[in-house]
Amino acid sequence: MSAKVKSPDNLPNKPGVYIMRDNTGTIIYIGKAKSLTKRVKSYFREKLDRPKTQILMSHFDSLEYIVTNSEKEALILEATLIKKHHPRYNVQLKDDKRYPYVKITNEKFPRLVITRNVTKDGVYFGPFTDVGSVKQTVKFLKSLFKIRTCRNMNGPCLNSQIDLCHAPCDGGISKEEYSEIINKIDLFFQGKYSAIVKNLKKEMAEAAANEEFEKAAVIRDQISSIEEIMEKQFVDLVDDDLDQDVIAIAPGKNEVVVIIMPIRNGKIVGRDDFLMSGSQYDSPSEIMFSFIQQYYGYNRHIPKQILLDEDIDEKELLEEWLSDLRGNKVKIKVPQKGVKLRLVKMAKKNAEIINHQKKKMENSLIELKKYLKLDNVPHVIEGYDISNISGKFAVGSKVSFKDAKPNKKMYKYFKMETPGPNDFAMMEELLTRRLKLIDSDPEPDLIVIDGGKGQLGMACSVLEKLNLTHIPIIGIAKEFEEIYLPNSKRPIIIPKNNRALHLLQQIRDESHRFAITYHRKLRSKAIRASSLDDIVGIGKKRKMNLLKEFGSVDNIKKASVEELTKIKGMNLKIAENVYNYYH
Repeated sequence: MSAKVKSPDNLPNKPGVYIMRDNTGTIIYIGKAKSLTKRVKSYFREKLDRPKTQILMSHFDSLEYIVTNSEKEALILEATLIKKHHPRYNVQLKDDKRYPYVKITNEKFPRLVITRNVTKDGVYFGPFTDVGSVKQTVKFLKSLFKIRTCRNMNGPCLNSQIDLCHAPCDGGISKEEYSEIINKIDLFFQGKYSAIVKNLKKEMAEAAANEEFEKAAVIRDQISSIEEIMEKQFVDLVDDDLDQDVIAIAPGKNEVVVIIMPIRNGKIVGRDDFLMSGSQYDSPSEIMFSFIQQYYGYNRHIPKQILLDEDIDEKELLEEWLSDLRGNKVKIKVPQKGVKLRLVKMAKKNAEIINHQKKKMENSLIELKKYLKLDNVPHVIEGYDISNISGKFAVGSKVSFKDAKPNKKMYKYFKMETPGPNDFAMMEELLTRRLKLIDSDPEPDLIVIDGGKGQLGMACSVLEKLNLTHIPIIGIAKEFEEIYLPNSKRPIIIPKNNRALHLLQQIRDESHRFAITYHRKLRSKAIRASSLDDIVGIGKKRKMNLLKEFGSVDNIKKASVEELTKIKGMNLKIAENVYNYYH
């Protein structure tokens, strides 16, 4: 429970956390202290040296504190409260909800899922900044170890039929055997790849000794798959026992880029980048301290060593806390020579490259503002497109870019109701339906339409009908990449090598890609639904057996009646039905 005070004189000489509020009661800063009274008194000196402290105290109104048993407890509580309240003047690991985690669910037969919501149940790994890579990894592990993917275990599904699941729902694997598989996946996400291979080799030898040659062959293939992945993705170092995280930072104007390179069993197994916000008045030491405190605070592998590009204050406190989390000694070091120094320099270089790329993105938005004569920098830009074939399977897409980067969680597609082909009317429907959602999906800073004067005129009429003419809108014509503005007779020509044009092209092309992907999905779904499902006598089980044996509908079309009759569950009459349907 916290206690409120107005003056630091009333604070105890004990470790704890202090919470500063402004005159509206909003929390503006949270800090920890070995001695609350000594630390907080430093804010009330007549002369405040640091700009951050001057700004903070100009907004200060009241203070509350929470006493803890130790400085280490204060460290943990501070990180928890910062994550909960997001105070304006604390350095924070920026919006880690946008990064996915991999979760091993808390079930009798656990599943492996990707999620952005962290709760108390299950085991979590992450967050991972490369979404595409983590999706591929999860897909690889599911197929490799044949774990269940279904939400409800209500009988054997298609995955078990085509040998992609051990079918625990049907007694295909015991709970103990399944738990061993989950333990291997746990080791994989901890970076202990050699341990997995070692365990699998032992299992393979036992299976061979027991003359279970089919099982041994499956394990052999698993070993080959993991070793192949390791060869492709991981950079070898000299020391096979290295278990380290290498961290470096590159300060920007308002944010700091942090790079972390995990090293497991002597191999660089990846690279993640994060942003720290609210850092413009903090030293590199304070930024690095806050990052380590927030990054390792929840469900994460703690390495034996953390290598930094420069030393930090209160290093011993962090080491003690991390050692408790790991269960044995953790050291934070700043290497001066050898391989470790090269690793830190590599991480630093990566951080600087990302920082440079971030500046280029910011510059492209400033350039765009200048060329389009906008009142404000367009931080959120939306692009729209239509895809159909002669009016059939017509879909519309909305893509969203935030600070010049795709913001995929705000993408949306629409099934068009307008009869076609009529791209103008479909675009009118698309914009109308999207802009009516402004209460739940905030309006953008700029709308980009794929098309010239005609399409733009139609789009402007939609904005007028909805009283949204304050939203800037442009059309980009593909042939000469001309930019059309409302109430302007001549198009704007942005130089071909200009970053602002490249950004507009990227948005236009992405909206087209997103629309055509959904269109193809609807079209192929319709084609699939009108094929095997329409044949008399072909139900779910026969359909699965046919697909398992022949691999595709095209191969089924080519099969003879005799070949079809041999499939499990088929008879001569049903085989003739299938053959006659396709011939």
